[in-house]
Amino acid sequence: MAGHPVTGRAGREPDVTGATDAAPPGGTFTVLDAHLVVRRGGFRLDARLRAAAGEVVALLGPNGAGKSTALRALAGLTDLADGRVVLDGRDMTVTPTERRPIGMVFQDYLLFEHLSALENVAFGPRARGVPKAAARARAAELLGRMGLAGHARRRPRELSGGQAQRVALARALAVRPRLLLLDEPLAALDAHTRVEVRSRLRRDLADFDGAAVIVTHDPLDAMVLADRVTVIEDGAVVQEGAPTEVARHPRTDYVARLVGLNLYRGEATGGTVVVAGGPARIEVAEQRSGPVFAAFPPRAVALYREAPVGTPRNVWRLRVEGVERFGDHVRVRLEDPASGFAVSADVTPAGLAELAPVVGDSVWAGVKATEVRCYPAD
Repeated sequence: MAGHPVTGRAGREPDVTGATDAAPPGGTFTVLDAHLVVRRGGFRLDARLRAAAGEVVALLGPNGAGKSTALRALAGLTDLADGRVVLDGRDMTVTPTERRPIGMVFQDYLLFEHLSALENVAFGPRARGVPKAAARARAAELLGRMGLAGHARRRPRELSGGQAQRVALARALAVRPRLLLLDEPLAALDAHTRVEVRSRLRRDLADFDGAAVIVTHDPLDAMVLADRVTVIEDGAVVQEGAPTEVARHPRTDYVARLVGLNLYRGEATGGTVVVAGGPARIEVAEQRSGPVFAAFPPRAVALYREAPVGTPRNVWRLRVEGVERFGDHVRVRLEDPASGFAVSADVTPAGLAELAPVVGDSVWAGVKATEVRCYPAD
């Protein structure tokens, strides 16, 4: 495996054999088809991952969810307790790590400090028996493609963060992998550099004809870089789909917070949703029945000192639990102490000055039914 020298073997599962060449919807050939089961102390990862040729899949989730564990299991750096890793229809589960057609970019890049950028990129091919001249030619071609031809002789300490990231990516690509793994590839960059490198990385990945899996906790990275998002929480896949679909229809509190929505699960009858676990009711514009999610953005919530009269069909009397600045507006966190029903509302600084909420105050929150998005929970 390129990206960094590794040793050891993947975990063995003697009862799991065979392979698959099944294609995902649309007929695109599946490069990666994996079922990863890892046990480590009290933590258990059990996740199924697939990626098609030319597809970029982002693994999104909170810290400790199992994202990096999944990536290391794909690479063979973490043993499987069960399951398998299939690449291009071949079972790689017991294939030595260094023989898997995989390239990996680590979070801190792990470039060899004593080697130049060119020598770093040529290392993988050389380790696989490619003659020195051919390996260096391949490295020079990749560095040139990434706009780093003029930096080929520089050592890692002479490179900027963005340049080091591109060298690490070139090193991973130098062995012509079928699966490219990237572990938080932008985490080490400052905010300004991150924007530029993210855009460049998207272009670089568009030229890769294998499958790519990126681990990130940043929703913007996932939205910009990925064709598909897989959300992992507590070692399990809880949602997957196109980035826009995941953002529009979150299915867990974590995803809802990530994309900035108030999310509730409940039972719908007609245009009314009774929120699970409490007596709160949410009126929606659509006719629904059965288990549903109801979601609305904090900006859709209007706050009042007195009970509003007029258009809002959803009105709740709630207690102020917190007030914090959030970008160019202020977020007010509200809750019903009796039921635990909670709402986040965004107000302008001017609106905040007029309302002057203090933690512990009771206010009225109103949301129009047309602002509530309602979709099936099953």
